[in-house]
Amino acid sequence: MKSKLIFKILVGLPVLILADYLVMVILGCTSCIFGVGDDYYCGVYCVIGKGILLLSVFLFVWYLFPELKKVLRRHSNAEGN
Repeated sequence: MKSKLIFKILVGLPVLILADYLVMVILGCTSCIFGVGDDYYCGVYCVIGKGILLLSVFLFVWYLFPELKKVLRRHSNAEGN
């Protein structure tokens, strides 16, 4: 069980970070093509980036939660015996 958790962390986290990066790059390039000003990048773009990052954290925790629950349950059962 721990190996599956470690695999999810070592593979899932970099993939999620890469996806976040690609979304922000595509959003930034699209914004540049449409000619938005500097105020956009210092305001709205940062808020969107924070939202995407927060959503990614929630998705990553949701992705890991079943494995963490199994590991913690197994650990608590081992201590009780």
